[in-house]
Amino acid sequence: MDRKLFKNLFNDIAKANSFINAFGGWYKSSNECIVVLELQKSSYSNCYYLNLKVFVQGAFNRIYVPDKNLIKSSMGHITNQIREEDVLDFTNSMCDELRKRKLECLFSELIVPFSEKALSKSGLNELANQGEITLLPAVKYEIANSVV
Repeated sequence: MDRKLFKNLFNDIAKANSFINAFGGWYKSSNECIVVLELQKSSYSNCYYLNLKVFVQGAFNRIYVPDKNLIKSSMGHITNQIREEDVLDFTNSMCDELRKRKLECLFSELIVPFSEKALSKSGLNELANQGEITLLPAVKYEIANSVV
């Protein structure tokens, strides 16, 4: 599978899981948060990294909109990166059908559950309490005190 076909496949699966394609990335939003997915091609090997970024509405006295600057931003209030998934690694000789199934599995087992929790402040606190994300002190304060 070439890179273009993979990006098209990723797009189709993201859309099937209620992500909206915009400005070279994908996002879901709620009244409380915006979750952004961005594929990043490695500069050193034939693989991708998947950047997950969360922006909290009202944090730092800002309301966030899914525009090009937000989608392409290198950091969110919460930032995570998926690197070690074999579905993102094109140095292996995985058949297209297996890569598709593994990508669907990555969405159903990791991306969708994470994004559903990350769309709310209470979900972000839950993810932090479970050790799935780290909340920097300023972000933790903003989650507790920001009003939309």
